Amino acid sequence: MRLSEIFRALFINIIANRFRVVLTMLGIIVGAATIIMVVGIGKASEKAVEDQFAMLNVGTLYIQSASGTKFILSKDDVDMLNEQSQYLQQSTIVLTSRTEISSNYASSNGSISGVTSAFDEMSNLTMYAGSFIEDSNELRRERVAVIGYDLAEILFPDNVDSALGQDVTISGRRYNIIGIVNRVGDAIQGIAIDESVVLPYSTAESYVLGSSGKPKIIAVANDIDSVELALFEINELFRVEYQNKGGASIMIKDAGSKLVAAQDSAHTMSVLLISVAVIVLIVGGIGIMNVLFVSVKERTKEIGILKALGARRQDILLQFLFESILISFLGGVVGIVFSFAMLPLMDYLKVDVIPTMEGYLLALVFSVVTGTFFGYYPATRAASLKPIDALRYE
Repeated sequence: MRLSEIFRALFINIIANRFRVVLTMLGIIVGAATIIMVVGIGKASEKAVEDQFAMLNVGTLYIQSASGTKFILSKDDVDMLNEQSQYLQQSTIVLTSRTEISSNYASSNGSISGVTSAFDEMSNLTMYAGSFIEDSNELRRERVAVIGYDLAEILFPDNVDSALGQDVTISGRRYNIIGIVNRVGDAIQGIAIDESVVLPYSTAESYVLGSSGKPKIIAVANDIDSVELALFEINELFRVEYQNKGGASIMIKDAGSKLVAAQDSAHTMSVLLISVAVIVLIVGGIGIMNVLFVSVKERTKEIGILKALGARRQDILLQFLFESILISFLGGVVGIVFSFAMLPLMDYLKVDVIPTMEGYLLALVFSVVTGTFFGYYPATRAASLKPIDALRYE
């Protein structure tokens, strides 16, 4: 048989049994659409992780006093790291707490952070208005403050812009607002900047937090490859510095491990979701196989006639195999179209989905592979029928 004759017979059979073919395609349609959705959800999860860590240098290291110890980090330790470290770009110290913050219009329980001028650059902050803490503010222990945008909206509900130059009251003392930070969205360096008041470190230490706070040092490695070396170096520098002072008990965490852990979690979730979609496709493939078995039974005499007229085993095999592949391919295409219709529903359910060409191709490839795999055995059975037995079949 010529290839054109094989395809003609294939289309005649599909049209004659179109209702059954559509029902057979349902499993492939659902499976293909599910693959597209889960790949899109996985991509959205990965993007959410990237956005969360976008403002955080993966070479960032957090140094703090070990739990249960009396050792307290200080600005001298920052100076020591900045002067002696070979694997750190920069270090700064941060002191945080929570307390009541009020203006002439409203009040809120927010975060108070004492920082140095280096914090701005290390955290990639941008200013909505005004300026960030400067070295002169730190040296003079000036009562100035920089506030996050969300806090500015709470304390100055009528006009955020009016916050600049006004005062906020913290622990009975007034601080003049010199800057408003653009909305960040996520915690940076462990501080919810959007809801925080940022003070010069010396000011926060002297007037607000005093001895109750527990400072931590934030350091940035030269590059991602220097993180491990920096970890070892920091421990060694503290050991040498405090070996005659009773020792220094510190803990160090790196932001890169948090990012990797979050990415791994998102990737694992994507793999699990894709596995579910593949199971749906397999169920659809089993449906195709069952339909082809039924088709072989129904067309046994037709197969016998074709073989009697000279059709080769290969011709019969290709006819049934192409039918399976075509059904699965059409199911994959309809599944892709169906996935577009599902996007508004996902948006309504507030599920983030990022459709990608990778998802479409993966769905189509899986659909065709499923149809080929599950269609091969019925096609082989049809091709292996003996003409005399097929003609005698009732």
